[in-house]
Amino acid sequence: MNYKEIPSPCFVLEEDKLRANLELIKSVQEEAGVKIILAFKGFAMWSVFPIIREYVNGATASSLNEAELCFQEMGTKAHVYSPVYIPEDFDGILKRASHITFNSLSEFHRYKKSVQDHPEAISIGLRVNPEYSPVKTDLYNPAVAGSRLGQLASALEDLPQEIEGLHFHTLCESDSNDLEETLKVFEQRFGHLLHRIKWVNMGGGHLMTREGYDKNHLIKLLSDFKKKYEVEIILEPGSAFAWETGFLTSRVLDIVSNADIHTAMLDVSFTAHMPDTLEMPYRPTVREASSIPIMGQFKYRLGGISCLSGDYMEAYSFEKELAVGDRLIFEDMIHYTMVKTTTFNGVKHPSIGMINSEGEFKLIKQFAYEDYKNRLS
Repeated sequence: MNYKEIPSPCFVLEEDKLRANLELIKSVQEEAGVKIILAFKGFAMWSVFPIIREYVNGATASSLNEAELCFQEMGTKAHVYSPVYIPEDFDGILKRASHITFNSLSEFHRYKKSVQDHPEAISIGLRVNPEYSPVKTDLYNPAVAGSRLGQLASALEDLPQEIEGLHFHTLCESDSNDLEETLKVFEQRFGHLLHRIKWVNMGGGHLMTREGYDKNHLIKLLSDFKKKYEVEIILEPGSAFAWETGFLTSRVLDIVSNADIHTAMLDVSFTAHMPDTLEMPYRPTVREASSIPIMGQFKYRLGGISCLSGDYMEAYSFEKELAVGDRLIFEDMIHYTMVKTTTFNGVKHPSIGMINSEGEFKLIKQFAYEDYKNRLS
């Protein structure tokens, strides 16, 4: 593949890598006897939904827009959960939902009649907070003290009879051992409710497609839990579907040297195109570069194209000196990237493309002035 044939900037999905992830996810679903659905908040590249439907069928949505996308492009109704529902959107969500999960008992009571009066049956769930999570970064920790996400066990001696499922989400790019610890706490706090419900949604964060993940341990955990409580189990990972399935291309537009710091100015933005690198934070992998300074190599801070002063990554090491026009490729930029991008500063949104199984690049979408303008008024 001649990467210079790919426009810059561009998000590029690799079909073979996506299919490899989907094969693994499908195997877990079948061997554990559970339902695994796609979380749009992590990956919503609808042009490849026909590929995803070959392996799994279903998605979770957190808004009317996501529910509509699920109905139109996945061809199915969504499992819907939102931290709070917008009243004007609720009727539209009901038309596109097979399951609807409420964040609190008060909200359940507010909307219960609307769900019951809907002409088609919708299964009602309640999100609960086990008050435990292995996630260390508070920004991504749903169980941080005082969290607004989910009902606490202290307020749940019993469940309203209309509630058929419980939902928890405590993980983020986690392994099966983290799920095991979560399930221990979940059972301690909510075990008295589990024999009277039909399903348990264990949320996302199950990074089963990461190298080294103990798939067999996950299958045993899920199988044992399902047998013990006789419930349907639903998982809704986002990252696992698109983990290491593609990259973001960029170009060096200038080299700025100030106070002995050399900055390669790029045509991408960390704050607009890769926000998790600043929010999480984490250092993205750059192909043919080291994120750790190496003695004797050329060191460059990577500067984003926006005018935000913090739109940069600290120095990477390169074997060769960088020059204007060089390509830099940021690895693993398909999950939690395209769904979180902005056009802050009016920066050019990266194009979207795919390398198919024959090794051919296909440009799927390019963005223009109208895309920027139509988000404003």
